[in-house]
Amino acid sequence: MRLSWNEIRVRAKAFAEKWKDAGNENSDTQTFYNQFFEVFGLRRESVGVYEERVKNIKGNTGFIDLFWPGTLIVEQKSAGRDLTKAEKQAFDYILQIKERDRPRYVLVSDFKVFQLRDLATRETLEFALEDLHDHVQKFGFMIGVERREFKDQDPVNIKASELVGKLHDALEESGFEGRDLEVFLVQIVFCLFADDTGVFQPKDLFLRFLEDRTSDDGADLGPKLAQLFQTLDTPDKTQAVNKRSNHLDEDLAAFPYINGRLFERHTRIPSFDSDMRDKLIEASRFDWSPISPAIFGALFQSVMDAKERRKKGAHYTTEKNIQKVIGPLFMDELKAEFERAKALKRGRAQALDALQTKLSKLTFFDPACGCGNFLIIAYRELRVLEIDILKAKHGKAQLELDAAVLSKIDVDQFYGIELEEFPARIAETAMWMMDHIMNNELSLAFGQNFARIRWIKPPISSTAMPWRLSGKRCCPRKIVLMFLEIRRLLAQNIKALNNANKSAILRI
Repeated sequence: MRLSWNEIRVRAKAFAEKWKDAGNENSDTQTFYNQFFEVFGLRRESVGVYEERVKNIKGNTGFIDLFWPGTLIVEQKSAGRDLTKAEKQAFDYILQIKERDRPRYVLVSDFKVFQLRDLATRETLEFALEDLHDHVQKFGFMIGVERREFKDQDPVNIKASELVGKLHDALEESGFEGRDLEVFLVQIVFCLFADDTGVFQPKDLFLRFLEDRTSDDGADLGPKLAQLFQTLDTPDKTQAVNKRSNHLDEDLAAFPYINGRLFERHTRIPSFDSDMRDKLIEASRFDWSPISPAIFGALFQSVMDAKERRKKGAHYTTEKNIQKVIGPLFMDELKAEFERAKALKRGRAQALDALQTKLSKLTFFDPACGCGNFLIIAYRELRVLEIDILKAKHGKAQLELDAAVLSKIDVDQFYGIELEEFPARIAETAMWMMDHIMNNELSLAFGQNFARIRWIKPPISSTAMPWRLSGKRCCPRKIVLMFLEIRRLLAQNIKALNNANKSAILRI
């Protein structure tokens, strides 16, 4: 299990104290970074290599001090040396690295000072070794935990859909199709997401399994994936009863138990050739950490047959349009209530407690949810508001609190109905992925590791019965009519949703 941020901070302080007098590039670098990775609960040898041979821009052979393909490059200098030259050296190396392996982060250091550059955001952080504990969250990318800002119609979302679409086409052309293909794709997309967001530890566990444990011709990839999926569906030592074999392969044993729902579906597994294996590895090398689960609707669209898409009316509703609905429907009022409670001079804590309890008792229902975009965004916005409430309640003491005890909102409050199984499975999986992202956000805010990946209560029903979900009545008719009216307005023209229309919706 991933370390809590509070534990990482304690380790960072101990690391800084131990290495405060170090300074020799040749004799100290490798031990220094082995122990630096241990601060975050990682074994350096499981993700990165020392002295990676590469030619610089002039054609001369050089050696990267530490290279984590696709993630990080480190150039280390002795104490007091010029870090500007170290960074230039790192950039020279990056230009010569294959595009698929180019790292997002550049770290240079002289043991006393760290400079971390994010090539995606162009942000640079500089701090002293003794202050490492104050900046550990900036290294969240090492364990798949980062603050995320999702952008509507972001090019990375489009790229992700294209990659899965290419894999889908290759599988379909091989004769693997129908429900088996649909279920398999949902399982694969989960693994891709889990590999970059901290569900699988360490980062790139799935990618390394594909690259290192399957043959180049793809002949054994199908059976290996079948065994992996079985492992993900089998309780491990973190559960009350460990049902995994004592002889289970070490690389497979490293994967966590994913609580049943997703990988309990036993379907055929495709046979692969080298080209199909390459397409899966290409999708796995892609960085899924900035991908919003809400775009899985677009992914769904990219892999469906165009004729079927028109017939069933599947479409991808953008987040901007969803916000136009959920804002006036309930989020604006809840946010206003939060601002009023936060401004109170007396009874402030009680008012904030009451609001959080209110959030935890709300029920949300989309009777024609498709891939769940409305439910996913609504859940995220509710969790964001809850985190703001908790921050307002606890202030500076927040890093000492147990995040798992503080949060009251859960996906069990959200329901949906969808006629087809495939979009229902995508919606269910995407909902739990968003839950994981928001748990990471809560962990970042409160210092504790709050993780839950469990499919015990399915939030999405693939049934045409509009009054039942999981065999019981769940929502009053008024809510059903309200959502149907919202979807009707969206279908007409979301841009024309003016104040009169908003009032009409709220009066239903």
